[in-house]
Amino acid sequence: MSARSIQAAKRLCEERGLIFTTLRRQVYTLIAASEKPVGAYDLLEQLKAVRARPAPVTVYRALDFLLEAGLIHRIDALQAYAACEIESAAHEHNHGGIVLVCSECKRLTEFEDAALEALIAARAARHGFAVAHRLIEIRGTCEHCPVPV
Repeated sequence: MSARSIQAAKRLCEERGLIFTTLRRQVYTLIAASEKPVGAYDLLEQLKAVRARPAPVTVYRALDFLLEAGLIHRIDALQAYAACEIESAAHEHNHGGIVLVCSECKRLTEFEDAALEALIAARAARHGFAVAHRLIEIRGTCEHCPVPV
């Protein structure tokens, strides 16, 4: 699992006074184990192996919790979810970040750039804009995929 471990996710929730229920742990585990972002209905199908008749609403509630806790990201370009790769001590639940999304294989690379995020925040403030979501998605082609012609 390339994302933070289940134990680290559980510890982060405990530190914030959040409850990491069995369902939330199962959903997080499925997302973190996936090499690519995974959609909500794919998660629902995978959960059927470990839960009797999981309902879509329960999956969406678990996803909302995991998003708010900063354990996962919603990748709008793919309408899917990926585990957050950032584990720094300063990690905030609403942290920003940059994800490079390969349009060919759907793999992600996540990193932070404090200078870029500060620049965006300053420019937004200059325009009287309050930033609510700071994940920047950049689509392109990764080094493992041929560049489309």
